[in-house]
Amino acid sequence: MSATLPAQTDQSTLTGAEIVLRALKEQGVEVIFGYPGGAVLPIYDALFQQNAIRHVLVRHEQAAVHAAEGYARSTGKVGCVLVTSGPGATNAVTGLLDALMDSVPLVCLTGQVPTHLIGNDAFQEADTTGITRPATKHNYLVKRIGDLSRTVHDAFYVARSGRPGPVVIDLPKDILLAKGTYEGAPREEHRSYRPQTRPDGAAIAKAVALLKGARRPVVYAGGGIINAGPEASELLTKFVRMANMPCTNTLMGLGVFPASDPRFIGMLGMHGTLEANLAMHGCDVMFNIGARFDDRVTGRLNAFSPGSKKIHADIDPSNINKNVKVDVPIVGDAGAVLSALIEAWEADGAEQDREAVAAWWREIDSWRARDCLRYEQSGSIIKPQHAVKRLYEITRESGRDTFITTEVGQHQMWAAQYFGFEKPNRWMTSGGLGTMGYGLPAAAGVQIANPDALVIDIAGEASILMNIQEMGTLAQYRLPVKVFILNNEYMGMVRQWQELLHGSRYSESYSASLPDFVKLAESFHARGLRATDASQLDDVIREMLAHPGPVIADICVDQKENVFPMIPSGAAHNEMILGAGQTGGVAGVTDEGKVLV
Repeated sequence: MSATLPAQTDQSTLTGAEIVLRALKEQGVEVIFGYPGGAVLPIYDALFQQNAIRHVLVRHEQAAVHAAEGYARSTGKVGCVLVTSGPGATNAVTGLLDALMDSVPLVCLTGQVPTHLIGNDAFQEADTTGITRPATKHNYLVKRIGDLSRTVHDAFYVARSGRPGPVVIDLPKDILLAKGTYEGAPREEHRSYRPQTRPDGAAIAKAVALLKGARRPVVYAGGGIINAGPEASELLTKFVRMANMPCTNTLMGLGVFPASDPRFIGMLGMHGTLEANLAMHGCDVMFNIGARFDDRVTGRLNAFSPGSKKIHADIDPSNINKNVKVDVPIVGDAGAVLSALIEAWEADGAEQDREAVAAWWREIDSWRARDCLRYEQSGSIIKPQHAVKRLYEITRESGRDTFITTEVGQHQMWAAQYFGFEKPNRWMTSGGLGTMGYGLPAAAGVQIANPDALVIDIAGEASILMNIQEMGTLAQYRLPVKVFILNNEYMGMVRQWQELLHGSRYSESYSASLPDFVKLAESFHARGLRATDASQLDDVIREMLAHPGPVIADICVDQKENVFPMIPSGAAHNEMILGAGQTGGVAGVTDEGKVLV
């Protein structure tokens, strides 16, 4: 087996499969997540004959995409996926749409039947480009060997440029077997796709004027800052501190601003903090950077931040004025926008109204003193909030670089609320699509990318079963991922909505036949642990973290606990429902726990 890709001595000696691998190597690909099948066997054969690119065998094509998402989101690189034709490609669609909605850069190589059979209902044929068009940023069907290397290079450029996203390259088998010439990555600027990255100076000046004149400002930061690289998070932190403004993050933006900084007022939106949501409702100038005004953030649109001037900075111009009309649109890369904003702020001679901003902070601090995430852990039943908080505290004690993935549901929201993030790229969750089954394969991808780090999938017992087969991937590659299940024996978020909105009619939300997760872990060559009493929790967490291999920790939690605060569907930010024991003590909170400001 050669240590590198085959040398190209004759310009016509490479097969299409070898051309694909050479292009991937030139694009810096080190790992491919995939699952073989007939249409892509030429690529697998070429992979066998080289050592430059590592292949990770998953157990399902959806999981291949989620693993590549975890790899991409934890490194900032483009993730790479390889699946076969027909069901291989269709199984990947959920992951592709997940990556599209959360702006994750991926290139997915899909096998296809030979070109002369396309459209003939051949074995394992699917219209992959047609099926994936609404689930990808762009896609290609390669019909000529001469187009192959250029197409691969184009795909990586499109995936990583502008607003990142997934790109599919559909590869007929005869193209992979044909002989052709490899062309290197183009040196010139792309012919047609040239996203704007530098912000307009006039727009920056307007933003500075609004922000300096604000009496009640709010900085609203999203996942676009993470996509802009770690320096963008550093610039955001610098700006928020120099301007002394409150900063809130979206679910996807957690980690772009340090959770321990006193200017951080928590997550925004449906399950955000009281102080973040009331600050958004009552601000007079809002600076949104790298977020898209998702419905889980805005609540009822006609009541969203009704008295504010709105500044929106986004690299995707189609996001601006799509959901919320703004006063100052800024198109550009988040890092470039923040750099220009800081420079203009420092050059501008106007002074902030520091007294007004100080009064605004006093109001925010009165809401923060309400401690809306307070819970009571008493007795033997484990509160899920307490389980996540102790996991956070004990991992901090360990001092290890920690990456968190989640499945989707109540546990996801508790993780967002109680696990603090000081850096970007440490929090991987499915935001826009809300894909159950995301967390375990994503954790595998994160662990492949960060072999020495601590990687934990905070899961629910229902979500984890969606892709539980990926425990086999952990076993094969000896990936020491820790799965921390908050087990309440329900599809928890479904049960919560049924309780609050459907008269507690728990239709099909109870998990009546769960596996024994300890035995299941052992069957996958992993360690299984369980905590059924609050007194056992810390010991189980410490044993989980100390074990050198993969672990499933089954944490049996209170079945009746719900996620609060909560903005009900169709409500405004000042119409939050607070949890039990959160009534009274602050003007504007009714005895029923509803905030009315």
